[in-house]
Amino acid sequence: MKYDFDEMIPRRGTGSVKWDGVSQDGVIPMWVADMDFRTAPAIVEAVTRRAEHGVFGYTYVPDAYYQSVIRWFADRHGFHIGKDWILYVPGVVPALSAIIKAMTSPGDKVIIQTPVYNCFFSSIRNNGCEISRNSLIYKDVTYSIDFGDLERKASDPKATLMILCNPHNPAGRVWTKEELTRIGEICLRHNVFVIADEIHCELAFPGHDYTPFASLSEDFLMHSATCSSPSKAFNTAGLQIANIVCADADARAKIDRAININEVCDVNPFGVAGLMAAYDCSGDWLDELKVYLYDNYLYLREFFAERLPDFPVLPLEGTYLVWVDCSVLGVGSQRIEDSLLSGHGLWVNAGVRYGEDGDRFIRVNIACPRKTLMEGLSRLEAGLKELSAGNAMP
Repeated sequence: MKYDFDEMIPRRGTGSVKWDGVSQDGVIPMWVADMDFRTAPAIVEAVTRRAEHGVFGYTYVPDAYYQSVIRWFADRHGFHIGKDWILYVPGVVPALSAIIKAMTSPGDKVIIQTPVYNCFFSSIRNNGCEISRNSLIYKDVTYSIDFGDLERKASDPKATLMILCNPHNPAGRVWTKEELTRIGEICLRHNVFVIADEIHCELAFPGHDYTPFASLSEDFLMHSATCSSPSKAFNTAGLQIANIVCADADARAKIDRAININEVCDVNPFGVAGLMAAYDCSGDWLDELKVYLYDNYLYLREFFAERLPDFPVLPLEGTYLVWVDCSVLGVGSQRIEDSLLSGHGLWVNAGVRYGEDGDRFIRVNIACPRKTLMEGLSRLEAGLKELSAGNAMP
């Protein structure tokens, strides 16, 4: 490989949310969704050049920025975006909040497919809307969509919006064209606007192709807004840059207004430089990263098969977040998280934070050097076996 993803880069003491979030010594954090890899060299060089200028005033977003986004999605995903469709924002979560504000009224229902990214819940509630759960069907160690229930939820006159997570966090599904088409047809039938959160879009693994929801038809394009960012794929969350793509001029004007009302209309110069370097110069780095991440997943899956066979690992079609079924323990996921952290120095995510139907699962971030992964899995094995033994006691 051209790039060294085995390099151990110390992050503790750098103000890292992931590594400095607890005072307990020696914790291995495998929770929040950022990676322990240095980002692509072209991004480091672009940010360094910008920093060397020494003046960090308000930033104008150049035409080249829009062209970088347009070229990337056309070349990588066959999604052809118009320049005027793009609205830049500091992150996907602010984007979600602005779109909800723009496209709903207080009291409206917003459909989500649980278990799902926890910020969906807060973004809906913070805008005075009601959560409508279209719970995913868990069967045979994978998830599928309950389309009958989705039809019922979308037919509610109060349901005006759906947030689609594609690829899905934490389930690890990369929705197929057929699944996305059925979602879109249901939402069109009931005049439900779709927000497609596609922040993990670059991280689809062998046998699974990411399809931009809005690329499937003109109707889907004109009745949706797509949120994307290089932050997950290139490990640049701290640069705080994302885009909303909305082709419908009326909806886009409402969203633009909401962005300004929410005061998230400005971005920083490093985010602009970083995005352009990612999309223009770092495709080969991303391709190697995906190979490394998938090998990490295969290592984890084999580890569980040999050492923890009672804990099913769901197939990882996309993202670097592995969803593990801990139902055999018969305890809530928050207890599992707390026990692993306090007793074994391993920090994973309790599934309950992604909705009640995520309880008894844990989410494990495998975006780390193999050495870190091996030590983390060793601690995970010890902790889960300790909980199993404790629950087996009379």
